[in-house]
Amino acid sequence: MDFLMSGLAACGACVFTNPLEVVKTRMQLQGELKAPGTYQRHYRNVFHAFITIGKVDGLAALQKGLAPALIYQFLMNGIRLGTYGLADAGGYLHTAEGTYSPARSAAAGAMAGVMGAYLGSPIYMVKIHLQAQAASEIAVGHQYKHQGMFQALTEIGQKHGLVGLWRGALGSLPRVIIGSSTQLCTFSSTKDLLSQWEIFPPQSWKLALVATMVSSIAMVLSIAPFDVACTRLYNQPTNAQGKNHVPKSSATLCSASAPLLGTKDVGIMKGQTGHQLFKFTQAPGWSPILLGTQS
Repeated sequence: MDFLMSGLAACGACVFTNPLEVVKTRMQLQGELKAPGTYQRHYRNVFHAFITIGKVDGLAALQKGLAPALIYQFLMNGIRLGTYGLADAGGYLHTAEGTYSPARSAAAGAMAGVMGAYLGSPIYMVKIHLQAQAASEIAVGHQYKHQGMFQALTEIGQKHGLVGLWRGALGSLPRVIIGSSTQLCTFSSTKDLLSQWEIFPPQSWKLALVATMVSSIAMVLSIAPFDVACTRLYNQPTNAQGKNHVPKSSATLCSASAPLLGTKDVGIMKGQTGHQLFKFTQAPGWSPILLGTQS
């Protein structure tokens, strides 16, 4: 039941936050491996990106990639939050003395995140491809021209097999490990601390809401560079063998992007504002709130 509830709650939030993901993806792909000043900036900030996409691509474009986004959120957060919830209920996040263990929480969050993200990697890759697709005058990054999720998965599978479907999965693991462990550990730590201070009544939804806000901010700050690298890895063009042209890992892409992007476009922290707004609704405490249950 934990898996189902977590997945459905994440899907509910995704319907409203997918436009932020579209904006985030395009801002992260803008100026890929190009020095500042050598490319046209179609998207100056989150708000300008919303207006530009709406005017040029149409309002419906703000929901591009919604189908794979919903499936990915169900898989990713259903497995991640469900597994973490089971670990918490089983007492694995506490020491023998009964005190909360941040180290155990971080480890459980990392493992739960890796399982969910790796299984959903093909869906996430197609989501990025679809969200990046735009009219030529505002296009950024490689344009795959997919007609839909199933067509994209079929085409990639037929051309490159299972290896092609999971292209970039390993490169996304640093993002997932750091992000999931930071978010879930911070959420549990904040919730435990607020409970000790007795700021809110026991089992109050306000307790989960505050912990969610804190954990979301911590998560976005920790994974923003890895998220840029992950987006670019998934969206890169491939050769006949289905392999990326350049570079081959998230670490390589981070190191290659940083000096080229510099501070003019916030470097490898691109799309952080949109990402933070999106991740707020994907935090562990937010999902049960959406369903009207206590965290």
